[in-house]
Amino acid sequence: MYFVHNPVWLQRLLSGFTWRRETDKPVLYLTFDDGPIPELTPWVLDVLKAHSARATFFCVGDNVRKHPAIYQRILSEGHAVGNHTFNHLNGIKTPLNTYLDNVAQCADQVQSRLFRPPYGRLTRAQSRALRSDYEIIMWDVLSADFDQTITPERCLDNVLRHARKGSIVVLHDNIKAAHNLRYALPRILSHFSDKGFQFEPLTAG
Repeated sequence: MYFVHNPVWLQRLLSGFTWRRETDKPVLYLTFDDGPIPELTPWVLDVLKAHSARATFFCVGDNVRKHPAIYQRILSEGHAVGNHTFNHLNGIKTPLNTYLDNVAQCADQVQSRLFRPPYGRLTRAQSRALRSDYEIIMWDVLSADFDQTITPERCLDNVLRHARKGSIVVLHDNIKAAHNLRYALPRILSHFSDKGFQFEPLTAG
């Protein structure tokens, strides 16, 4: 089970995390989790460039180690990056010290004060330990592109229906999401561009 649009009560309950950026400007923050990988990330970068859009990539450290040229392209084209652990660990299934060591290992590859926990799952102790060094970025709109039981049209509708000024939208540059993402991303960019929106990278608050 997951929320496509995280409810206000959840955002208030977990107020120590960043769910969206408050703004009156027509801005969206597209974020991509799990890359970089050669099968999809260069395509994402091409599509973003075609729409003069910038985004934020929450990178798995081991993927950065394996594909440094793609990571450097992300940076050179003006996108932001964030730490997504070195091995895509599930926080609630991982002991505190193991988790923090894995985040630190990713930090050797990804220099950023932005952190997103894989699966959005983090224990209270992990959160407390990380907040002194990172802004923990969640989201208010989940495309669900990773969900292979939904259609690409449904994935697109998840974003078009719920995204608004200041929304942080989660997409994935991983193999599982590729089918839905290849359909949805160009249409998300075209739809909101036509409405006068800009797509900006996140910066640490």
